[in-house]
Amino acid sequence: MRVEPAGTPETVTLTGTEDVVRARHRVRDLATELGFDLVAQTRIVTATSELARNTHLHGGGGSLTITPVQDGRRRGLQLEFTDEGPGIPDLAAALTDGWSSSGGLGLGLSGTKRLVDEFTIESSPGQGTRVEVVQWLKRR
Repeated sequence: MRVEPAGTPETVTLTGTEDVVRARHRVRDLATELGFDLVAQTRIVTATSELARNTHLHGGGGSLTITPVQDGRRRGLQLEFTDEGPGIPDLAAALTDGWSSSGGLGLGLSGTKRLVDEFTIESSPGQGTRVEVVQWLKRR
């Protein structure tokens, strides 16, 4: 993703359930400050919740870096989730609706990908996981 920072990045450590809640609140606050409408706020906060939870539960903890970004005249939020956990052995399967490593509905990663404007994931066994998403402010 070719975006430029438009503000100071903030990092949230994700080691417990309370950190997931804190990440959600901070992303909602920044989305509101940028002027995201309620639907866009809900989408980016839902994506944050899912990815922060995955980082904590499946990745053994990690971090979220939140950066206001711009691409020309567009403004938005970039979220980067990283962990040094076991990684995802089959990314293609993990991005398929219905696939679950924990007995859930299997809509986590695939659903998150549909919620945001841009989605990138890198993972391999034993190397951890990095997920980057961008949500752009929609012009009216």
